[in-house]
Amino acid sequence: MEKFLNNALFWQKLDTIYLSSELVIDKPKGYVHPLYANLIYPVDYGYLKDTLSFNEGISTNRGTGNNGLQHLIITGDILKKDIEVKLLVNCVETEVREILTFLNQTDLQKAVLITRDNIIPSWGETD
Repeated sequence: MEKFLNNALFWQKLDTIYLSSELVIDKPKGYVHPLYANLIYPVDYGYLKDTLSFNEGISTNRGTGNNGLQHLIITGDILKKDIEVKLLVNCVETEVREILTFLNQTDLQKAVLITRDNIIPSWGETD
């Protein structure tokens, strides 16, 4: 089986969704989770209005950089029994590490990072 290759065309679709949507920040940097006082949001967190992901808008973390959408995170949560995709927009390297630490700090949830690349594998091309 071919090793997973990062598909530039996939990232173009994510850019289109992000750039054509309004970002609503409902948990600003420093926000303390209402149920778990140890969970303090390291960057602004919200969702893309009028988008759909698990019956909510697409989750988005916004950092202090200006590098656009360069990463996404996939989380698995055994307490909620779900998997979520979260966009990381304008996040500098230290913020990416802080977000990963934040999302991986309990045994109930773990997260993986996918970083943007410009490769277009043969299976990603269309006619």
